[in-house]
Amino acid sequence: MRIAVIGAGIIGVTTAYELAVDGHELTVFERNAHVAGETSFANAGVIAPGYVTPWAAPGMPWKVLRGSFGRHAAVRFGGLDALAHVPWMWRWWRACRPAVYRANRSSMHGLARYSSQRLETLRQTLKLDYERASGYIVLLRGRRERHMAEAAMEMLRQLEVPFDLLDAAQCRLLEPGLNAATPLHSAIGLPRDEVGNCRQFAQLLATEARRLGARFEFGQQVLALQPGKLPVVSALDRNTGSQTQTSAPVRDTAFDAVVVCAGPHANALLAPLGCRLPIIAVHGYSVTAPLQHHDGGAPAAPLGAVMDERYKVAISRVGQRVRVAGSAELGGTTQRFHPAALRTLYKVLDDWFPGAARLSQAQRWKGARPMLPDGPPVLGRSAAEGIWMNLGHGSSGWALSCGSARVLADLIAQREPAIDIGGLSPARLNG
Repeated sequence: MRIAVIGAGIIGVTTAYELAVDGHELTVFERNAHVAGETSFANAGVIAPGYVTPWAAPGMPWKVLRGSFGRHAAVRFGGLDALAHVPWMWRWWRACRPAVYRANRSSMHGLARYSSQRLETLRQTLKLDYERASGYIVLLRGRRERHMAEAAMEMLRQLEVPFDLLDAAQCRLLEPGLNAATPLHSAIGLPRDEVGNCRQFAQLLATEARRLGARFEFGQQVLALQPGKLPVVSALDRNTGSQTQTSAPVRDTAFDAVVVCAGPHANALLAPLGCRLPIIAVHGYSVTAPLQHHDGGAPAAPLGAVMDERYKVAISRVGQRVRVAGSAELGGTTQRFHPAALRTLYKVLDDWFPGAARLSQAQRWKGARPMLPDGPPVLGRSAAEGIWMNLGHGSSGWALSCGSARVLADLIAQREPAIDIGGLSPARLNG
C-alpha cells in the first residue's frame, strides 16, 4: 500500500518505520525541517511503564486546584487561553471516576509495557545508541511524600512492576551526585526503567525507515485531507520561501491510506472531516545544559534519571548534558515561557545537583503535549474513509511510541495486535 504519515515526531517516525517494515510505500509529511522538532525535541526522556498512568485519576481535580496557586505549582493555567479548555476539563473531571480510571490505567500500562518491549527489540536488532541509561528513582523528600507514595507503590504492586523502596543511604549509593544538604526521606527505585534521548532515537529510526524505502518530505504543511478509497493529502511546500497558500503551489497526492500523527495540530485536519477529537495541548518545560566538570573530576550529576515527587520534576542524564523537565500548563503557547515554571526547574536542579551544569549555556524548551481527557491515546481507523489515527499520547509519547506504532501497523495490515486495544479505540470518545 501507498501510505502517507502526517507528522515526524516520535509517534510519526515510529509509525513510519513499522509500516516500512511491513513493506508499505511510505511518504512522511513534516512541516518542520527535521524530525522530532516540536514535542519530541527536548522531553525528559524517561521510559517508566509503571508510572504511565492517566492524568484523570481519583482525587486529581482537588490536587490540581489546590496546588495550582502555589509558588512552585506542578500544574498552571496559561492565562485566559485556558478558558477555551473548559469542555475538555469537564470530560477530564468525569474520567477521574475510580472505575473509569482503573480501566484507562490498565489500557495505558498494557501499551506502555508492550512499547518498552518493542523498543528493546529495536535497540538490540538495529544497534541503536541514543544516550540510554538504566534506572529511574523517585525521590521522596519527607514523610508527607513517603505517605503519598503509598498509592503509587500499591499501583506498582498491582501491575507487577518491580521496584525497591530505598532509604536515603541506598538512594545516594545509586546516585552519588545527589546533594547531601537536601533532605531525603526515602525513594522508589525502578531498576528496569530507563532514560534516553528521544530526539536522537527518532533521528536514528528515521534513518532506518529510509533504508527500507520511506521518503521524508520536510517543510511540507498539510492543509487538508480528502477521505475516500484513495484519500488525498493537500500539502503546501514551505521550502519555497512563501508561507501563504495563494502564492505557493499546493500539491494534491493520493494514497491508499493516511495516518495522522500530528499531535495537538490534528484537529485542524480531522475536524473538517467530522472527526474532531477532544485533544488539547498541555505544555511542558525543560532546560538542558552541558555538564560542568570541576577540577578535572566527574560532575555531580545524575547517572540516570530521578524525579522529585514533591515538585513533579525529572532530572535526566542525556549524554554529556543534564536535563530538568516538568510542569503542566493549560493554555498559552509554545513561544510564551512562564517565568515561575522555569524557576521551579532551576530550583529543583539546584536542590539535588548544584553546580552540575553550565547554565550559562542552557537551552530552554517548551513543548505541546497532545492530551486526551481520559488519558489513553487513540489508535485505529477514523470515521473518515482511508484516514487512520495515532494520537493523544500526552506526556507519555516517548514511552508509548514504539508499541503504538506496531499496533497501528498491525491494524492496517488487518492483523490482530499483540495486546488488547479495546480501551485505545477512537470509538470510546464518542459522545
